[in-house]
Amino acid sequence: MSATTTWPGDWLRGVLEMAVLRVLANEPASYGYAISVALERHGLGAVKGGTLYPLLARLEQAAYVQTRWEAGDGGPGRKYYTITDSGRSHLSSTSAAWCEFAQTTASFLREDAPGIPAASRPTAAPSR
Repeated sequence: MSATTTWPGDWLRGVLEMAVLRVLANEPASYGYAISVALERHGLGAVKGGTLYPLLARLEQAAYVQTRWEAGDGGPGRKYYTITDSGRSHLSSTSAAWCEFAQTTASFLREDAPGIPAASRPTAAPSR
């Protein structure tokens, strides 16, 4: 799929927490808009502030991220987010579980999955 693909919202909600933590694990500190840009750059599509900021608040409440305010350059200040050790541990365990789930699901959905007739092959009539 292309970089401009719009993924179903249910799919994105399933991975967004891990994706945000991954962005923060790769950056020493980042603010909301920059996190959103990074997610889009990595193919997850545009994440609106109404989705991102409540998630960041939940991550802060869970102690997976820490925040600090910094004065802006000639504009309003920015709230920066930094992943905590607890956030790194959570990212590690949930991403490993997600990857296993995704691999299991992908295997199941392939045409050659046991028990699922391939769409391109007609099924044989039962013998009498």
